[in-house]
Amino acid sequence: MKRAFQLSGVERDKNSVVTVGSFDGFHRAHQAIIQQVVERSRRRKGRSVVITFEPHPQEVVGKHKEPLQLLSTVEERQKLFEESGVDVLLILKFDYEFSRQSFREFYVRYVVEGIGVSEVVEGYDHHFGRDREGNIKELQRLGKEFGFSITALDPVYVGKEVVSSSAIRRQLLEGNIEHASELIGRPYSLGGRIVRGDGRGKELGYPTANIRPNSSKKLIPRNGIYFVRVEGVSKKCFGMTSIGVRPTFHSDGERVVEVNILDFEGDLYDREIELHFLRRLRDELKFDSAAALIQQMDKDKEASLKLQREFHQ
Repeated sequence: MKRAFQLSGVERDKNSVVTVGSFDGFHRAHQAIIQQVVERSRRRKGRSVVITFEPHPQEVVGKHKEPLQLLSTVEERQKLFEESGVDVLLILKFDYEFSRQSFREFYVRYVVEGIGVSEVVEGYDHHFGRDREGNIKELQRLGKEFGFSITALDPVYVGKEVVSSSAIRRQLLEGNIEHASELIGRPYSLGGRIVRGDGRGKELGYPTANIRPNSSKKLIPRNGIYFVRVEGVSKKCFGMTSIGVRPTFHSDGERVVEVNILDFEGDLYDREIELHFLRRLRDELKFDSAAALIQQMDKDKEASLKLQREFHQ
């Protein structure tokens, strides 16, 4: 896959099938769009092109009271686009000046005259341009004017729920890991580097690796204890991840992410690992004593070992 960060880095080819979007989380609806882009470009014997943005447009022009929490970093999205067979990925810097372009200005400059286009594929709710003025109807008018076709995909459902990034964020913040994974189409993941902790887990008989997430913008699921798959260790590993402030030992603790890797001994310091959230075991709790906490951790381990056997099958 060819990557470019400005329009000049992409050669013009009118036989291109193009899609434009943020694709945060690369969930089932995004996957459906990218699949169509790749398949239709191959049928045309052309190329598939994705235009995305960094930072996320809602970080620049959104009206959120709190900072937007991302489901995927730009690096994670690049990997997923490549695995999906995309030929060209154009990552454009999104700032306020860029946001003031009209729908027409953007599509004419970047898609029609810049990349070249035979077909555009978007989701049913595609909006773009200054104040989100553009939509599928406007895009169809543009296609007629400049001679390219439009494919608008229907919403993707899981049960009766429409798949969307906002729905996934809500599920993760509520701790509903399994449902979030259904909407995404794979387990939610969090990558980071192992850093030194206070060593308390080792004192309790459950040594943990403290994780500093790769991005401060990445959404961290609701506080609690989770069963996870761990990537970045030499073998296929599972573990128990704790997210929270460790209330048994701290009255006003810093929120931390730490993992106890099952059946593993060794030093992980400074290593990059990735956690894939598979099950939520319980809420974060405050215990009256370290002994009570250890008793509960023994139960968590027992539940995790049972799940490990299920996922190894």
